[in-house]
Amino acid sequence: MDRSSLLQLIQEQLDPENTGFIGVETFASLVHSHELPLDPAKLDMLVALAQGNDEGQMSSKRSSSFKRAIANGQRALPRDVLLDETGLGFYKRFVRYVAYEILPCEMDRRWYFYQHRACPPPVFMAAVTLTQIIVFLCYGARLNKWVLQTYHPEYMKSPLVYHPGHRARAWRFLTYMFMHVGLEQLGFNALLQLMIGVPLEMVHGILRISFLYLAGVLAGSLTVSITDMRAPLVGGSGGVYALCSAHLANVVMNWAGMRCPYKLLRMVLALVCMSSEVGRAVWLRFSPPLPAAGPQPSFMAHLAGAIVGISMGLTILRSYEESLREQCGWWVLLLSYGTFLLFAVFWNIFAYDLLGAQIPPRHNIHPQPLYVAPQKPAGG
Repeated sequence: MDRSSLLQLIQEQLDPENTGFIGVETFASLVHSHELPLDPAKLDMLVALAQGNDEGQMSSKRSSSFKRAIANGQRALPRDVLLDETGLGFYKRFVRYVAYEILPCEMDRRWYFYQHRACPPPVFMAAVTLTQIIVFLCYGARLNKWVLQTYHPEYMKSPLVYHPGHRARAWRFLTYMFMHVGLEQLGFNALLQLMIGVPLEMVHGILRISFLYLAGVLAGSLTVSITDMRAPLVGGSGGVYALCSAHLANVVMNWAGMRCPYKLLRMVLALVCMSSEVGRAVWLRFSPPLPAAGPQPSFMAHLAGAIVGISMGLTILRSYEESLREQCGWWVLLLSYGTFLLFAVFWNIFAYDLLGAQIPPRHNIHPQPLYVAPQKPAGG
């Protein structure tokens, strides 16, 4: 029986209503009663995927299940565990490292390793990080300040910074991610984007990871406009925390299946570093500002990004090679996110005037003098 005949048999006889599911026992009987042109290792993969379903069903909606295996049936898939592979080049060792860092299931790791292609490369996270570094260097040279740049009176003049006085310029709700408080924030964000964002993009693709990152960035600025109405905002922390929180939540929920080394120690270090960054942002927000600087950037983007990561991000990471469009939970999350966006838009249009929010000056050109000499009385 060829592949097209097998797929037609599955659809017409075993799944006439086109639900996308067949019983495991039905599939097993099909395997034993027909000669299938499948590699034995891939057949093992199909059975393992089927037995891993608590409802006793196999789904054609999972592209790494029998549809994908049948379509690539003539290609051999080695049975050995990936860690036992020898003679790999540098790049293939890196791909194996990424597989064990991101994916909790050995079948998925093997599938990713043997199906991975170097093109297209993970360009999104690399491009965002490079742009952030270039922007920081340009403003650092212009302001001659590399730490706590937000204290400089010229900093808020940037057309990239989110400022409550410029809410009508909608691009600022996203472009603030290219600006940073200083070298300390940029280094932290860039490190996480490269260490976590790039492997996630390699496994889950540019569309899903860029969507998650930008959803965290947008949620961060809109949350600040609602909860911290006088504060500006800079830094890509909303997107970074969306990626990191999604990855950490996925590791926790699949703790037994994750094979990354020293995972407990790395989890503790990640939580300590992320908490320290939030603490730094809180201290900066409530520390006494210089007279010319005005309110310092808000920390609420960190929390908003984490919420996006735990909700939408976790759903994305748990759906490796699965269609999100066919998951009811995904549409519920999208509807919730869309409702939040709609509420935030109306809030920014009407709430500031209704509540009489005092917006800080948009431009602070000259710092206030620290000492004013008393004037002598006239005629003295």
